[in-house]
Amino acid sequence: MRIAESAAKAARPPEEVAIVAATKNRGIDEIREAMEAEVSIIGENRVQEARKKIAFLGGKRTDWHFIGHLQTNKVKDAVELFQLIQSVDSQRLIEAINERALKLDKKMDILIEINLTTESKKYGLAPSEALDFVKRNSNLKGVSIKGLMMIAPWVEPEKTRPYFKELRGIFESIKDEKVEDVEMRHLSMGMSNDFDVAIEQGSNMVRLGRAIFESEK
Repeated sequence: MRIAESAAKAARPPEEVAIVAATKNRGIDEIREAMEAEVSIIGENRVQEARKKIAFLGGKRTDWHFIGHLQTNKVKDAVELFQLIQSVDSQRLIEAINERALKLDKKMDILIEINLTTESKKYGLAPSEALDFVKRNSNLKGVSIKGLMMIAPWVEPEKTRPYFKELRGIFESIKDEKVEDVEMRHLSMGMSNDFDVAIEQGSNMVRLGRAIFESEK
């Protein structure tokens, strides 16, 4: 309901917004219940946890997205398990993903993570690097760039608005460049704390954990 209300404020149909169920530390039964409620995208932060959960729950009717920080030594498994890696944040990482995908004869969909904060603990490319990064890697044969992702600062929801607005601007500016072999389809921003504001600012993919799994508790 809140997603529909937020979409309406931005004069957008709610079906434009994809919901990723963030399942870090969630059990198999909780995830299965979400899937039965027609959640069709599962987001995992840890590769090994995802492997176990996919083994129990399967992946045929559900897309699995990697939404945490991906270390290069986990790339081999991540490319095998996931349909989309949302958190590509370095040249080294995108090249490792490309190399592994080519070995699997796979085209790996990815999002580029952007860091709009001054927090040193946050991962992601600087905004000024985004367009050059996309252009430089657009011709990789094992990777398909599908959009951008960000994690906003953990502050009052309304204070996240400038960050979401800025990323939407970066997203649209890259889209306007019409870079060959790049499809700017997904703008993944907004979590349980701030997804209302993110949707109002143009997000079309939100990553929700507490908002899904604790809403009835």
